[in-house]
This record gives sequence, structure tokens and C-alpha cells, in this order.
Amino acid sequence: MTNVKMVRNVLDKNDRLADDIREMTATSNTVLFNMMGTPGAGKTSLLEALIPELKKDYQIGVIEGDVATANDADRIAALDVAAAQINTDRFGGSCHLGSEMVKPALEELDYQDLDMVIIENIGNLICPAHFDIGANYNIAVLSITEGADKPVKYPLMFRESQLAIINKIDLLQHLNIDIDEMLTGIKDINSKIDILQMSAMNQNDGVELHKWIADKMD
Repeated sequence: MTNVKMVRNVLDKNDRLADDIREMTATSNTVLFNMMGTPGAGKTSLLEALIPELKKDYQIGVIEGDVATANDADRIAALDVAAAQINTDRFGGSCHLGSEMVKPALEELDYQDLDMVIIENIGNLICPAHFDIGANYNIAVLSITEGADKPVKYPLMFRESQLAIINKIDLLQHLNIDIDEMLTGIKDINSKIDILQMSAMNQNDGVELHKWIADKMD
């Protein structure tokens, strides 16, 4: 039987560029937040609710990742903040953002002039968590409508994140969902993760998310 040696990590190039991004943004004191979650979890709606308050205190840029269209970037640009769109159809329709995509987008945003950049990753519970993109903080967004067992079925994203947002919590009363099962599943995966239950449609719910991000900016 022949033994095959692993001589090169296939993610080496990505990880080296991610380290470059960390060095770049550390020099400019720009904090990167990587927001991940499924399509329809409400990532863009959360940003639309959050950004008007954040921009009172910070210079903000947003990188939007999608396979196609600039729909989400257009929504963010309407909030009068810098926005850059990455479409992965030119990268073969990739289901995640890689550091080779994020680095030029940061340069397009003139990241040196920004306090923070929020990256809305491709809608997917699996692939984005495997690729380091140089972010300081990872945020996993999960809609209550997706089912209580999603964290334990797709654990890596919650293992790699510092914050889990359970969004659309206002719909809980209409669903047969065990919220305690979802919360326990997340904490069993990552006991140190912070969890917020909220609705992007409720302005008051955004206060805690604003506080969480502001705390990371200090």
C-alpha cells in the first residue's frame, strides 16, 4: 500500500492572503466583520436596520458577496455608505468568498479611511466557514424559520463565529420550533459564542447588536 504525503495545504494561498488582509487592516485600524448565513436568513435586512445607527459613530464600508446581481449592494449603497459588490460567477459560481476576492474589494473601498468593513458572505451554511478571509470577527445569522436542528447539522459556522444571531424571532409564535433546542445546540458547539435573538423588522432589537459591534470597536 502506497502512502501519500500531504505536501501542501490546498488553502495555503487563501490563508496567506488572509494574513495579508489582517496586516493591512491592523495598520489602518479597520475592523472586519464577516457575516455568514443561509440565503433568506435576513443578513441584508439586518444591515439595513443596523447601518443608519452605526454610521453616526463610524465610517463604514460593506462588501456584498453574491453569485450574481448587485441587488444587495444597491440596497446598502442607498444607505449612503461605501459598498463593493463581489459576484462569484466569474470565479465559477463559488459558494463562498475567498481572501483573493476580498482583498481587491477592500482596496476598492479605500479601507484605510474606514473604521469598519462588514462583509456579507455568500448565502450558505457550509462553505463560507471553511475559508479565512482575514476578518476580526465572524457572525453567523440563522433564521428561526430554518429549524431548531440547523446548528448541530452545520456546526463549523457556529464553531468559527463569535456571535450567532437568531433572526426573525417575531415569527416564533407561528412556528412549531423549539427555541431552547436551537440555543442549546449552538452552545454545545461553542460555549463561548454570544447569541442574540432578534428581528431585523424591530428597531429596538437592533440595540443589542449595535452594542455588541461597538464593544468590538473599542
